[in-house]
Amino acid sequence: MDKALSVRLLRDMLLIRKVEEGIAERYPQGKMRCPTHLSIGQEAAAVAVGAALETADLAISTHRAHAHYLAKGGRAPQMLAEIYGKVTGCCRGRGGSMHLTDRTAGFVGSTAIVGNSLPIGTGLALSLQLKKSRQIAAIFFGDGCTEEGAFYESANFAIVRNLPALFVCENNLYSVYSPLSVRQPAGREIYKMVQGLGMPSAIVDGNDIDAAYAAAMAAIEHVRSGKGPFFLELTTYRWREHCGPNFDNDIGYRTEEEFLAWKARDPVASYEARLQQQGVPTEELAALHTQLDAEVLAAFEFAETSPFPDQSEAFSDVYTDKEVSPS
Repeated sequence: MDKALSVRLLRDMLLIRKVEEGIAERYPQGKMRCPTHLSIGQEAAAVAVGAALETADLAISTHRAHAHYLAKGGRAPQMLAEIYGKVTGCCRGRGGSMHLTDRTAGFVGSTAIVGNSLPIGTGLALSLQLKKSRQIAAIFFGDGCTEEGAFYESANFAIVRNLPALFVCENNLYSVYSPLSVRQPAGREIYKMVQGLGMPSAIVDGNDIDAAYAAAMAAIEHVRSGKGPFFLELTTYRWREHCGPNFDNDIGYRTEEEFLAWKARDPVASYEARLQQQGVPTEELAALHTQLDAEVLAAFEFAETSPFPDQSEAFSDVYTDKEVSPS
């Protein structure tokens, strides 16, 4: 992997980390009046796939969408303005944290309903196939979604129709507070289960961005070359609570020892250390931090100083003003 790509991967991970740490720091102020699901600790998985995709490719995500949105090329100021409910937000302040869209980046949207990204993403892949496009659809979801009927229906349809769909499962071991051990039978490996459905699959350490990027590139090549859908499982771990800015190890669903073991595998810090060992100058990395700190601060200032939507817009883009004739 060349230096330029390596630095880009680090930059994208740092951007996500700094934006979300900024959200966590400011959330108690009460200005972000929507739930937020942070991806701190999981940045490498999102960035690896986002960097491997082309801008024209389409992506759909879940309630935990900030990292996917930014990694796909979404804009931090517009994302933060959306979370603050401002008119300058990527959805004009109507969607909040869980409903992000940026069509210029190929980020079609995110949805709060568990498993709902799957049928939407499968439909996107079908539309691309019907258009005979070389684009693919990347569908982000968590391990909990593999227990939803929507997953099996979407996977089956994608296999039967040979759709250009990349199924990206971020396995962070928990569905809210429930570990895999109480949700799935002992010994089950998700990617192998998917192979049993007839979809090629692979698993990779989602905290090792070089490995995850290589796996994403191979999976995307499979899909783009017309060989049908591919399932990529990325193992990772969220540091903070399921929903909100805090740490929640004290409530007992996971141990402090487990948390610290995963925290020691911090994908951002470990990759920065690796680049230093490979000869990237310390001064260059320090300058990158300084630049991103300024960008993130400016993005928050943009969000906080932007106006709220006017009351007159409350029903704009909600209902159509066109009459629909009965068929």
